Amino acid sequence: MGGIAGIAEPGMVVDVNNMLDKIEHRGPDDRKVVEHDEATLGAVWTKTQEDQMSNLEQSHSVMDCVSGGHIACAQIRKNKLELIRDQLGVAPLYYGYNENGALCFASEVKALLKATNDIHIMPPGHRFDGTVMKPYYRLKQKSLLNKRSEQIAEELKERLDNTVASFVEEFDKIGSWLSGGLDSSALTALARPHVKKLYTFSAGFSGAPDLKYAKKVAEYLGSDHHEVIINMDDVLSALPEIIYHLESFDALLVRSSINNYIVAQLASEYVKVVISGEGGDELFGGYAYLKSLSLSMLPEELIDITNRLHNTALQRVDRSASAHGTMAYVAFLDPKVVNYALRIPARYKIFNGVEKWILRKAMEHNYILPKNILNRTKSKFWKGSGMNDLLEQYAEKQISNNEFRRDRELRNGWRLNTKEELLYYRIFQKYFKRVKDLSWMGRTKGAPRIHAY
Repeated sequence: MGGIAGIAEPGMVVDVNNMLDKIEHRGPDDRKVVEHDEATLGAVWTKTQEDQMSNLEQSHSVMDCVSGGHIACAQIRKNKLELIRDQLGVAPLYYGYNENGALCFASEVKALLKATNDIHIMPPGHRFDGTVMKPYYRLKQKSLLNKRSEQIAEELKERLDNTVASFVEEFDKIGSWLSGGLDSSALTALARPHVKKLYTFSAGFSGAPDLKYAKKVAEYLGSDHHEVIINMDDVLSALPEIIYHLESFDALLVRSSINNYIVAQLASEYVKVVISGEGGDELFGGYAYLKSLSLSMLPEELIDITNRLHNTALQRVDRSASAHGTMAYVAFLDPKVVNYALRIPARYKIFNGVEKWILRKAMEHNYILPKNILNRTKSKFWKGSGMNDLLEQYAEKQISNNEFRRDRELRNGWRLNTKEELLYYRIFQKYFKRVKDLSWMGRTKGAPRIHAY
């Protein structure tokens, strides 16, 4: 993904290099640290980002950029260090102040900890000069389209196609994290005509639904498909590394990251850039619980869960890709697609009990995807991958009821919801014990809260 770090002081080259050491996985191909009068700025990057990073000294800025809707930037403006994060927080960015009171920033918490224990998350759609935090964008409902569903579906497909094409055409080969669900399959299908070589990747337990459906899509599109079969030993072996990169112990986030991390590792053996389907459920109403809401409540709920993506699902995508030196492109969250999706009436997002109805309709023309993929219902990551509740069962055996009652209350006032979350928290503590304030960490909306112990 690329990584950035810096301190609003001159003469901090050694310190910034120490910060970059912690995130060199984000950009294993090159790095540069530049000292200015106002700040010392550094970046690591991959070969695919060379053009963006070629003028670091002249631009007085560093950035993590995959596309126009995915950018975190630090720049010297009007003799002050200014931080900017993209509209929805696709690119990560954290900040804090060191013992001299200087503003510090980094793409990941582990890097920022080399400069300060004061950790804050940079809000999406904001600019910050170290003193004043200013919003430049707010996700909100827009005026609704007054068009027939057929026309909306056609226009939605056109926007998605243009968005995907404009990105993938820059590369000779590209990959897709393919679960066989509607979102990843749709973007993979749209990318296919615009790229010379398309790879697809999936992972799961033996017999997992995702493996079966992903293979069907790959065969239908003629991609070079690769899959990895995992087992519980693989999961437990990878868990510490996953939590270290993810920088979270949120149970549902960790659980959904395991398969993502493993498939990202597989993809990195073949490509440097992948497509990921995040954002489709939030923009078009893909979650089962949304069907219980009235249509009048749906738009507000979709905006709420989209606003939460930056430190949950998008954090999973970013960390899974960057841990292996790759970039992930989330086409659904391109600003042009988001702006159009916000104008689609709720009645076309959930129609006759069918979630993401308008997206299915957009993809049904010209046999872009097989019917059984178009009609596949939403499956949670850990269910589609075949993991189900195996980690919950493992934690139940590892942690007694007395331990859970004793250790579930954290110093900051948070309460761990399950033994599974305590299992993850203990691993998290091994890497991030210095972190006292956890307010920067996201927690999944609607996470289970079990009080039986």
